[in-house]
Amino acid sequence: MWQVFIKELIELLRDKKTLFFIIALPLVIFPVIFALMGFLGAKAAITQSEKIVKYVIVNEEAAPDFANVLFYHNDFKKVDVEVSDEASYIKAIKDEQVDLVIVLDPEFNKHQNASEKSTWKIFFNGSKVIGGSRIKLEDAMDRYAEDLQQEMFSQLGLSREQFDVFKQPIVLEEVDTADERESFGEQLGGFIPYLLIPLCLTGAMYPAIDVGAGEKERGTIETLLLTPVSRFSLVFGKFLCILTTAIMTAVITILSMVFWTFLVGRVFSVDEVAQVLAAVGFFEFIMVILLLIPVCSIFAALLLAISIYASSYKEAQNYMGPLTVLVIFPVIVGMTPGINLDGVWALVPISNVALAIKELLKGTMDFAYMVPIFASTGIFAFASLAFCVYWFNKESVLFR
Repeated sequence: MWQVFIKELIELLRDKKTLFFIIALPLVIFPVIFALMGFLGAKAAITQSEKIVKYVIVNEEAAPDFANVLFYHNDFKKVDVEVSDEASYIKAIKDEQVDLVIVLDPEFNKHQNASEKSTWKIFFNGSKVIGGSRIKLEDAMDRYAEDLQQEMFSQLGLSREQFDVFKQPIVLEEVDTADERESFGEQLGGFIPYLLIPLCLTGAMYPAIDVGAGEKERGTIETLLLTPVSRFSLVFGKFLCILTTAIMTAVITILSMVFWTFLVGRVFSVDEVAQVLAAVGFFEFIMVILLLIPVCSIFAALLLAISIYASSYKEAQNYMGPLTVLVIFPVIVGMTPGINLDGVWALVPISNVALAIKELLKGTMDFAYMVPIFASTGIFAFASLAFCVYWFNKESVLFR
């Protein structure tokens, strides 16, 4: 068994494709992709927030004070565009002549004097969500509406202090009992297993194809079967090889995430990130790796069974593709708000590991749940391996 394991491992380490998926992908490629995505997203947000909104006001004479607020506002620029009806408003926005058309109620003063509500209408492109025209207009209108309210209360003889009390009669003082680590873990803890678990599957996938379907395609499976090694030892040696690569992928990914997150926190002076990472101890990282071992075992056994059945690389890849989608669903549970690790979820393989990793990062893990988590995933992994051995003993599967 160990000879088979060492032989398969040496062959895999000679394969550049396997090394790419086990080492380069989690260590370099993913951090670069995420950093690039973050940089482009931040740049787009800054560009949108600094963009000057070109606007046109229809019926401007109804509220000259509001027109002055926008005219002297740094985020807005009045443009001269001829508009007459809704079709022309929409056309001007689509032609990018303006970003915003504000249609005031021509009877605004009359409604205000009669203490009646007035309806204004705005036209804008809602697809520009980040720093969009509507958000900037709402900010400017809130200030104008507050001035109007204050003016109306002054006419009623109320002071500024009474106006402030009327506007906000109750002050809600918040005391958050969650520390920074718990808040950070709740927000990002579900994302970590969403990245880790599929990577474990990817790290096991290509070695599994090589040691199963690859042997068939190269014509070496018959030679291997003639060796004085039992079928169980052959399967277990191949299984251990796939399991090792999957765990290596998980460990390298965790180290890479810790390193890059710590580095980004230091370089960009995000002290909260460094403090949260410092709060997550060595024990929690070890527990995360231990939790991933039975998950990697399940992946290794299932992928090896599929690879043994497939007669070529291409066929094995076709069978393994849907498995990636199936793995995503239980992992998403860890990202779903309101779902926490309890007695029921602790028995659901993969989902229980995703939820446990989240709880470990939050620092709120109830270690009593470790028993059902390891028991359920361990039983599932053992059953998968037993099926794999049974599958390997069938001549109709090996030589189909």
